[in-house]
Amino acid sequence: MASIKKGILGGFSGKVGTVVGASWRGIDIIRSLPKESQKEPSEKQLLQQDKFRIAVTFLQPLKSIQSLYFGSGSGVKSRVNLATSYTISEAIQVVAGVPELVYSKVLITKGELSGFQNAAVAMQAGGVVEISWEDNSTQGNASAGDQVSVVCYCKDLKDFQIFESIAVRSDLSVTVTLPNFCVGKPIEVYIYLNTEKQTFASNSFYLGEHTAI
Repeated sequence: MASIKKGILGGFSGKVGTVVGASWRGIDIIRSLPKESQKEPSEKQLLQQDKFRIAVTFLQPLKSIQSLYFGSGSGVKSRVNLATSYTISEAIQVVAGVPELVYSKVLITKGELSGFQNAAVAMQAGGVVEISWEDNSTQGNASAGDQVSVVCYCKDLKDFQIFESIAVRSDLSVTVTLPNFCVGKPIEVYIYLNTEKQTFASNSFYLGEHTAI
């Protein structure tokens, strides 16, 4: 059943016959119900559906980060939608007809903040990940107080370990410890920076695949 907002001249939410009413970003919209297609989806359509499913499933744990730090978020697409579109078009390749993620091309965040300079990673016993970088806090729009976050992904377990705002740019290094179940598994390591006021971020930086020890 539909409900009318703001009186008879206002928008409504719900379904009336073949018409659906809803609110999108504060705007009342009305659209017709889509017609059910009688055609079988083509191979190209099925491939695109698989790409979409892979991207959405992979990015789901990153939603709160990307809603803040992926692109500008202006226009029709939300930041989360921008991240999904980017991943589908740039970070998924098709091998023998099967789509798969290219982890080196994945972006956790996308923004205008100056990134890291000569960042490097070293794996230590006990699931410890040690990351270091050089001081570039005087370059561009960088600041010594920019916050550092680390994102580790174990593709074997489909598990994210996210460490937000655990250091600042001027620290020049940070250490995180992965859970025991990650030891012996390949880990994709990413880092990114965001401003102290959390207004925008850098492009995330991929530090490669490393085995937790």
